[in-house]
Amino acid sequence: MASLGLIRNLIEDATGGELGIIWTVLLVAVGLFLIIKGGDWFVDSAAWIAEVSGIPKLIVGATVVSFATTLPELLVSSFAAARGNVSISIGNAVGSVTANVGIILAIGLIFMPCAVKRADYALKTVLMLGGGALLFALTLSGELHFLPSLALIAVFAVFMIDNVRRAKREMGENKKQNAEKRKVSGGREVAVNVVKFIVGVAGIVIGADLLSDNGEALALQIGVPPRIVAITVIAIGTSLPELVTTITAIVKKQNELSFGNIIGANIIDLALILPVSAALSKGGVLKVDNMSSVLVDIPVMIGLGAVALIPMLITGKFKRWQGALLLVLYVGYIVLSSTGVIAI
Repeated sequence: MASLGLIRNLIEDATGGELGIIWTVLLVAVGLFLIIKGGDWFVDSAAWIAEVSGIPKLIVGATVVSFATTLPELLVSSFAAARGNVSISIGNAVGSVTANVGIILAIGLIFMPCAVKRADYALKTVLMLGGGALLFALTLSGELHFLPSLALIAVFAVFMIDNVRRAKREMGENKKQNAEKRKVSGGREVAVNVVKFIVGVAGIVIGADLLSDNGEALALQIGVPPRIVAITVIAIGTSLPELVTTITAIVKKQNELSFGNIIGANIIDLALILPVSAALSKGGVLKVDNMSSVLVDIPVMIGLGAVALIPMLITGKFKRWQGALLLVLYVGYIVLSSTGVIAI
């Protein structure tokens, strides 16, 4: 973001061209505060939208919340692609999905195991895992071309059409109840929640940008490869909105909002962000400069998604053991990647 870059430039000017550790810690603290408070307001307002509109919380989580919380990934990957930094662009998008599943969904499953309606998750599971497999196939040559990547846009379109169709159907079934709920929502309540929603979105986006920007700067100063920076510092940093949303949802017992948000965010990361990044890159082609991003990171992402979602489709339940296993697998992947054990 231009405004945050200006803040960094001003601080560097004041400190003789170097962004000191104190200022870095301060900016990280500000970012953390913004995403925590923004996430709290965001979940409150999103839950309110679901209640007064009659739209199922799963749908709100998979669309409205997901769009807002994937803005950091979209911005980071798009800017990186436009600058020619493909490792950051692809690593951030893929790494964010992996972090969403391996950390955020894992935490949600550990603290909120629950029974679910398999029909609510069946298509989304197919789209998420199928989108990952399609991305692997499209990048296996070492390049992601914009025109072929439109197949990913088709995955995104199916996702959105299904959400809108289901929302209309369920709103129609509860039309009378929805009307009654809207009557008890006064103008002041509407205004308060709209403000909380907007400020919440701004807080988590700006806060995540501050955290990932300063975390990336510190990592690069010690010579960490761009791919490792992308799948760790940047991916986790830009996934902080989802993490805060999940933690807040745990406290408020809004498990459908949390799980819907994570799966929806993953589909958007896979099916929208990378095609946009390809469109913004030189010649409409993302040229992979580290094949580990394709041959290691994408298969790991698909594998974690399978561990999280396939047992749920079979049993109709998200179970605590899945969360624990996901967390162990993710930590192992990050350790082995950072030490160079798994790399191409």
